Amino acid sequence: MPQHELTVIGDSFAEGRGAAKQADGSFAGFTVHMAQSLGIRGPVLNLGSYGATTQDVVDRQLAAALANPAPLMGVIVGGNDLVTDYDPERFRRNLRTIYTSLAAPGRLVFTTNWPRIPDRLPGLPDAARAVLRQRFAEANDYLGRLVPELGLVCLDLANAPVTADPVMWCPDGMHPSAAGHELIGAAMADLVDEARCALL
Repeated sequence: MPQHELTVIGDSFAEGRGAAKQADGSFAGFTVHMAQSLGIRGPVLNLGSYGATTQDVVDRQLAAALANPAPLMGVIVGGNDLVTDYDPERFRRNLRTIYTSLAAPGRLVFTTNWPRIPDRLPGLPDAARAVLRQRFAEANDYLGRLVPELGLVCLDLANAPVTADPVMWCPDGMHPSAAGHELIGAAMADLVDEARCALL
C-alpha cells in the first residue's frame, strides 16, 4: 500500500495560500477540496511552499515526493519563475525533470497551466505587463507539449471562463481566493475522475 494517497509539490498555489487556515496551521487550499471530492481518506502530503521556483522543487521537494510516492501526485509551480526569476532554458529543463521524475506506471500526475496572472497584477507598467504575458504564453505552450507526451492531467486555467471572475482571486492577483481554491479543487477532482475512468 502507498504511504500516501496524494502527494503535491510546488509553490504557494500548491500550498493553498489564499485559503483559510486549518487547525494544524496549513491552508485549506484546492488540494484539500480535491481530496474531499475524490473521497480520499488516507494521508495527503503537501510539500508546496511560499516563493518556491521550479529550481526549488528540483532541489528540495522532488526527492521528498519520490520518497513518499502516491498513486496521485500533483505539481503546481512556475509562477515565481515567470514573474521574478525567469531563465527560459532552466525553466523548461526543470519542468521536464519534475514531470518525467514523477510519471510512472500506475501513477496519475496532475497539474494546471498558468492563468492570466499578468492581467491581474496591480500597478504594473504596460511594458512589464506585455513582457509577462509573453512569458506566460511561452510557458503554457511548452507545458501543452509536455502534457500529451507524458500523459499528464492538466486543468486549463489559462482559458477557463470562470478564472476571469474576480471572486476567484486574492487582491494580489497571484493566489486563488478561498472560493477559487474550492472551485479549482472540484474541477481538478472531476478531471482526475475522468482520467481514471479512461484507464479502466
